[in-house]
Amino acid sequence: MANHSEDYLTFWRERHLCTLTTLRPDGSPHVVPVGVTYDAEAGLARVITNGTSAKVRHVRAAGTEGARVAVCQVDGRRWATLEGRARVSTEPERVAEAVRRYAERYERTPGPNPARVVIEIEVERALGHG
Repeated sequence: MANHSEDYLTFWRERHLCTLTTLRPDGSPHVVPVGVTYDAEAGLARVITNGTSAKVRHVRAAGTEGARVAVCQVDGRRWATLEGRARVSTEPERVAEAVRRYAERYERTPGPNPARVVIEIEVERALGHG
């Protein structure tokens, strides 16, 4: 994913609410608002969330191969979508890194949550305009 323009990467560093789309067991889309961080060098997008959320259940249901997901943000005519395979991690250092990146992008540190996990998305496709 190293072929991004600087404008595209800047857009992913700006403070924007995003959506995460996962698939329910019946195949229908489940779309929820989330904060997302994008590490283009690692090809990894991260979403911090509670381990009991529906989005986490959907990702875990896909098993070790990971769930097909998409995250998207929009600002007027500018938009960006990252698609890939998501997996849930409970490893403290991975969760802490996701929290650190979230705090940097969204300019606020989330409160403590012992049930917090990170959904890590291995980005396979990046789309966007503007």
